[in-house]
Amino acid sequence: MSFHHTPVLLAETLDMLRPQPGGVFADGTLGGGGHSEAVLERIGNTGRLYGIDRDQDALAAATARLESYPGFHAIHGNFHDAIALLDGVPPLDGALLDLGVSSYQLDTPERGFSYHEDAPLDMRMDQSTGLTAADWLNTMPQQDIRQALYDYADERWGARIAQIIVEMRAQQPFKVTGDLARAVDKAIPRAVRSKDTGHPARRTFQAVRIAVNDEIAPLRQALFDWLTLLKPGGRLCVITFHSIEDRVVKQAFRAMQHPCICPPKAPICTCGKTQLAKVLAGGAVKPSQSETDQNPRARSAVLRGVEKAG
Repeated sequence: MSFHHTPVLLAETLDMLRPQPGGVFADGTLGGGGHSEAVLERIGNTGRLYGIDRDQDALAAATARLESYPGFHAIHGNFHDAIALLDGVPPLDGALLDLGVSSYQLDTPERGFSYHEDAPLDMRMDQSTGLTAADWLNTMPQQDIRQALYDYADERWGARIAQIIVEMRAQQPFKVTGDLARAVDKAIPRAVRSKDTGHPARRTFQAVRIAVNDEIAPLRQALFDWLTLLKPGGRLCVITFHSIEDRVVKQAFRAMQHPCICPPKAPICTCGKTQLAKVLAGGAVKPSQSETDQNPRARSAVLRGVEKAG
């Protein structure tokens, strides 16, 4: 299995996480293991790193890459379930979440994430459970498809695309990625397409992937769960690749830093809520021009972090 992985914002992430010898860390989205390997090199033989991924292919490839490190522990699961997955693990010095789809998933046609090659419409990050993208497209009500396109991709042609999907599936069920790409091609007039936004199906594929994997709804709570797993002074770093995810992370981190729920004009705080964490680096950290030149997929990456209070 070929699993090439170029970790995004690696130096910036390490600066924010501050891994030290003997530290205890977790990578909730192990992927190809690039970030984790860099952490393992810094925490040494006395440190521990727990690598979690719901994609069994990714977990197997990363384990093969990292099993020589004595402190590495692989866990199959969804980072949303961190409390259960890391039960019994000591409080963490740091944790990393690198959200979204991996290069391996995009570049492996049979996973169904890409519109560049015709392949089965799967899109599941964990292929052992849940609806495939084909199942989702063939069964969801038109309004639900439309809403997903708006909520998860800001697709202005969402209503038209949803209508075409329902019309096409009535004739023949969706089976391959080309079916979905053709639906989008049919729905969006060529005269209004912008060369700057890339392939017309890009947003639709993103929205369907997010819906199939339920990536957004549990994210805010998951961030607060990860915060509880940190020791005081521990750091949580999150890398996002689109504005919808980044908005959730930004708002959650802001709520951790300013949890007060008193009315804005209240003279003093009476709610009793205290700061849970402080935002690091003044907010968002973005890749350098040099990195995006070498790795174009890093262009939309945003790194944010918090340090647990206490």
